[in-house]
Amino acid sequence: MSLTTCNVHFSQQSDKIIYLSRPLYRQLNLTDNRSIHLKLGNEVITAAVKQLKRAGNHLYLSAGVRNSIKVPKSGNVYLLSTGENELQLGPLVGILTDTIHPAESYPFGSRSGFIKQVIRTGDRKAYMFGFTPSDINWQQETVNGYFLNTQGNWYRKIVPLPDVVYNRLPNRKAEISPYISSVRERFVKKQIPIFNWSFLNKADVYKLLDNDPEALAHLPESVSNPTPAKMKEMLDQHQFIYYKPGGGSLGIGIYRLTYNPKRGYFVRYRKGSQNVLARYSTFQSMMKMLQARHGSRLSQYVAQQGIRLIEIDKCQLDFRFHMHKNGSNQWIAAGIGAKKAGRGSVTTHVKSGGSLMTPEQALSRTFGTEAGAVLEKAKRVAVKLSEAIERNYSHRLGELGLDIGIDKSGSVWMFEANAKPGRSIFKHPSLRSEGKASISYIFDHCLYLSRFKGGTNL
Repeated sequence: MSLTTCNVHFSQQSDKIIYLSRPLYRQLNLTDNRSIHLKLGNEVITAAVKQLKRAGNHLYLSAGVRNSIKVPKSGNVYLLSTGENELQLGPLVGILTDTIHPAESYPFGSRSGFIKQVIRTGDRKAYMFGFTPSDINWQQETVNGYFLNTQGNWYRKIVPLPDVVYNRLPNRKAEISPYISSVRERFVKKQIPIFNWSFLNKADVYKLLDNDPEALAHLPESVSNPTPAKMKEMLDQHQFIYYKPGGGSLGIGIYRLTYNPKRGYFVRYRKGSQNVLARYSTFQSMMKMLQARHGSRLSQYVAQQGIRLIEIDKCQLDFRFHMHKNGSNQWIAAGIGAKKAGRGSVTTHVKSGGSLMTPEQALSRTFGTEAGAVLEKAKRVAVKLSEAIERNYSHRLGELGLDIGIDKSGSVWMFEANAKPGRSIFKHPSLRSEGKASISYIFDHCLYLSRFKGGTNL
């Protein structure tokens, strides 16, 4: 098996014939071949092969060939020789998403810009496109994908089912529908790798890691749908806990509950645009307020042990570790953002008054000369936690957002794991290069999953 890059050209001939420049012909060891099998996605055609006197790696496809296997465009792309007289163009990478109100210039709504970035990262290397579940024709095994032209405009092209699918469906509601579940299962049945299977529920993550000793050392005590008695027990033991919705995001609906033996119970939460601090003389009165605000939805809540995190200006810090699988199938921290809570806020989210810093800035102010060592330790723990989630999860993962805390002794804790992390940390001017690297890792992992990896430049 060998991998190279080539420049694909379209000719107008109707015959099923492929022309290869001499250097490419020799590189692929096709000395005695009069015909080859050419593959794109799940489509294969057998065509006659001839040499051309031309320098460089060039591949000319007749109309008969390119229409038969639905090659979407000319230009540079990887060419994989699998042996056994077969060549494969690609990889053909599909980014699965959805939108409610598509527009010509924004076919995927607010996610269009991000999907453009991913596609551009694979430019001159792969065939990358965006698509929605409704764009799939399972009978013909094709996808009506959204491609980018050289001017950055979208156009549609029907292509075979992809070699790999990057799942960026935008919300939990879309993912739990029976139709979306069947779409994912059909890719699996056709042995097409799909990664980032679904959003992770907070309670699910804790259950996944419940029997993993390596991970448990870094997890605060977390209880799904706790009884009032259990919550009181946790408050007595830990002095404060976080009470949060299992499927929530952006810090919405989170409470910090604190017990002071002399002064009673305190609740911090976000109400509209305000941070609220309320005091209750009894545990029962505090619970009555929570019941009044959420009712039966409290059955979806999780109670989590509070950790005394490092602080700047008496505002606590936590960290978002944006983790990726790379081209060697290993977990790495592509980007790390430090989030400082706003004054009186229960979370570090920017919408609640929080601010974003680089980890170096944050840790140098809290650990001084030990900052570098603490950060490296946190990176190692983040990799171990990602590996633990992956080995206990029944589907393929390629990206994780870990919400990490560091306490005043330097111990590392994980509060949440997200399979489809947001990218807000990369808006920080000092983290933009990490944002570009993050997208490169997505592409590299697609190469790995599709067996296209390595390669040489033209």
